[in-house]
Order: sequence, then structure tokens, then C-alpha cells
Amino acid sequence: MKNYLLLLGAFVMAPLFVFSQEAFKITHGPYLQALGETGVNIVWTTSKNSIAWVELAPVDDSHFYAKERPKYFAAAHGQKTEGMVHNVRIEGLQPATKYRYRIYSQEILSHESYIVKYGNIAASAAYRAELPTFTTLDPRATETGFAMVNDIHQQSDVLKKLLSQVDWKQNQLVFFNGDMQNNSRNEAQIFSSFMDTAISVFADRVPMYYARGNHETRGEFASEFPRYFPAANGQLYYIFRTGPVCFVVLDTGEDKPDSDIEYSGIADYDAYRTQQAAWLKEALKRPEYTEAPYKVVIAHIPPFGGWHGEKEVAEKFVPLLNQAGAQVMLSGHLHRNVKRMPEAGAWNFPVLVNSNTSIVKAKADAKQLQIEVFDVSGKKIDEVVLKPTK
Repeated sequence: MKNYLLLLGAFVMAPLFVFSQEAFKITHGPYLQALGETGVNIVWTTSKNSIAWVELAPVDDSHFYAKERPKYFAAAHGQKTEGMVHNVRIEGLQPATKYRYRIYSQEILSHESYIVKYGNIAASAAYRAELPTFTTLDPRATETGFAMVNDIHQQSDVLKKLLSQVDWKQNQLVFFNGDMQNNSRNEAQIFSSFMDTAISVFADRVPMYYARGNHETRGEFASEFPRYFPAANGQLYYIFRTGPVCFVVLDTGEDKPDSDIEYSGIADYDAYRTQQAAWLKEALKRPEYTEAPYKVVIAHIPPFGGWHGEKEVAEKFVPLLNQAGAQVMLSGHLHRNVKRMPEAGAWNFPVLVNSNTSIVKAKADAKQLQIEVFDVSGKKIDEVVLKPTK
């Protein structure tokens, strides 16, 4: 009788256990990364292990479900990737073209030897919902608008106020120029401290380009940064052009010597910046840079030469940028607004440092590149105006 009651109890409890399990769902995203002329990365996360894909369609008069749309899977080395962070790279797109997209993930219940058992599919809303869109970059465009914020340090309310100043009809891209969080402890921190805000405001349809700051290098989760913020070249420094502007995005690393006690023996940024300088020397010879009317450098740490990291930027990057005719460097790090014009024997271009409570908004056309700085109340506090090099 006792065994019978135990067996009956197991049957009674089983459905309660099943229904108590968390439903499989998309937890964060999607958001755009590494948008270029012919490709883009789309990133999101799920509550459980799964495979993932994107369905894509041009923006035209047809319904998204007028026909079967092409599927692009999160995959690497010939295999669909299994995980909870999903990064779909789409190539072969047309420049200056607007696309609609929908994301999908299918839960993996088990994967043993050759047998994979799948569960439910989670997808972004589509029925009676407006699908997110993106527009590939156009190097032949005559105008470009962009915005930049930095050193938010997990103050999502400040981020939201600053982003509220952006005219999203005129702005094609956003830069996060480092120190968006205090350190890197886990995935939840990335989204709660700034990315959920970014996604709700713009990041599912307007691309965000990240220049890593020194605080993103700190913490036990720091090495995971590239999974959430991938670049097309697989590095954390890169170059791209849209319209009349070429952007050189640098990773300036940490601000103190590698031997500093704060880094617990794991920092190797001097060698990393040397490696990056070798890449930069060749990147500045590319047509997308040499032929661009405007040449903008995005670098978290400025080259003012006070702390070790600043000296490294000044010694390893600035001579190459001077020689290649860079026109302006946009930085952060100092938590105050600073503008230093070209200085003999140092940098040949203005260095504009944005504070942690202001936003840079810029517009480039055939006549000029106007870069303006606004505080959190919307008051204009500084600007730099550049003329085209060609």
C-alpha cells in the first residue's frame, strides 16, 4: 500500500513539475551590430539553449508572408550554433537597401550523440505587429548623421534622456564610446544597465557601433564582450565608411600599466595596442578611408599623455593618424567636456572629449561635418566644424 501511494504521488506531482518549468522565450533583443554595405549581425538572447535564425525580406509592397523568406542561421564552421546568445551574420545584401526581419529560436531539449530533440519555437512578434527594419550603409550617400554617448556607467535613466534628443529620421548610426557599465559581471548586467534601454529606443533598427572602454575590460565576464558586440572583422577595432564619413574605431584598452594591482595579473594591453597599431597602419591605406571626404576617429581614451593608457594612445596611434590626415578624434573617459585643438608635436586634429552627461550629435554633407555637444537638458555646449578633405 505504501509503494502504491508513493507511485500515485509521483503521477500527481509530475504534471505540476512540467508546468512549473519556465517557458522558452526570447529574453533580450534583437539588436543590430556591424552593419555595413552588404552585411549585418543581428544579436539576441533566449532563456534556454537553442538554435537560431533570421528570416529576411526587402521593404516593399509585399506581405512578409507572401512567400517563403530566406533563412540565415546562427552558425560557425558549418554547424548551427547551440546556446543562449545568438549572433546571426547575414552577408550578400544590397547597399543602401532597407530590409525587414524576424528572429526565431528553437529550444534544444537534448543533444546526445547523433540525436537532437527540439522543443518550442520562440519568435519576435509578426502578426499585427510592425517588424523591425534596417538599411544597409551607402558609401555614395551625400549626407550622414550620427550620435555618440559614453561613460554612462549603468545609469540607464541618463542614457534614455540623452537618446531622447536624437532625431531618428535623420540619424543613421550611434556610437557607444566605452564605459557603458562599471565592470562586467554577467549577462544580466549588460542588459539591465544599458542595452535594454538602447534596444527599446533604437538598437533593433538603427545600428550601434561599440568602442570598448577600460571598464568593459574589468570583471569575470569581460572576455564575453565580443559575443554580445561582434564586429565584421572579428576584432574590437575596425574601420567602415557610410556616406561621406569614414570612421576609425579604436580599442584603447586599460588606462593604467598592465602590472597594476587592479588587473590581478591578467592585463596585456601594451602588446594589444602594439598589435592594433600594426593593423591601423595598413587600414589607413584602404580606399574607404583615403577617399572619404571626412575622417573621424572614435577612441575612448584621449591622447593627452597623463596616465599610461593616454600615453600609449599618443605614442602608438596618433603618429599614424597624423600621417594619414585624420580630422578629429572623439573620446570619453574623463567624465568632463574638453576640446583641444591641434597641438604642434602632438596631434594634428581637434580632440573632442564628451562627458558622461552629454551627447554628441553630428551631420555631414558636401559642405561640412558639424559635430555638436549637448548636455542632458538639451543645451548646446560645444562644437567642431570640419571641411571636406576633397
